[in-house]
Amino acid sequence: MASVAPYGAVAGRYTPNPIAAGCPTDGDPVLMDISASTTTNGMTARMNRAGRGERLPGLWLIDNQGNASDDPRVMLSDPPGAILPLGGVEQGYKGFALGLLVEALTSGLSGYGRADDAKGWGASVFMQLLDPAAFGGRERFTRETGWLAQACRTASVKPGAPPVRLPGERALALRRQQLASGVALHPEVMPALIAHSHRWQVPAPEPLVAS
Repeated sequence: MASVAPYGAVAGRYTPNPIAAGCPTDGDPVLMDISASTTTNGMTARMNRAGRGERLPGLWLIDNQGNASDDPRVMLSDPPGAILPLGGVEQGYKGFALGLLVEALTSGLSGYGRADDAKGWGASVFMQLLDPAAFGGRERFTRETGWLAQACRTASVKPGAPPVRLPGERALALRRQQLASGVALHPEVMPALIAHSHRWQVPAPEPLVAS
């Protein structure tokens, strides 16, 4: 879905274009996974399907008249509204630039993308792996990343605020918890998987806890 508006526009031209990266430290790795947009297609679609009139936490969308909005229903209008680039109305040129970078690295380098007017779902992916041993060495690398991670964790915060949380810390904590006690899924997930389970004749997993 070409749902993200270029900075200054009111019509979508590309997707949320996520960027993910991970790097080792002397402890847990730092795991980054962000969209080059203020929100995702999945979140706005889920809120619209729920039909409860929910609003987004901020003005993350733009309607077809150019007004910033927190109402996911602007994505259902005719013509539809769009998702703002990361940074929103004021700083969205930064997210726009990141989104263009992802387009160049994925559809551009693969030679197949939006210019081909492809139908159906598809995604081009760019992956790059760097071995610290080929540069300054793994020990020196993790010394630097470990120092930076700890410096961020111990950075001063305002009184009463929680400490700095590094990208991936919550996910790693959840992983440890879920390996021990199972994964809690959003209510929409299993019904969608059940349809594929029937289609491919693969038994669906039994829940550990009755819903």
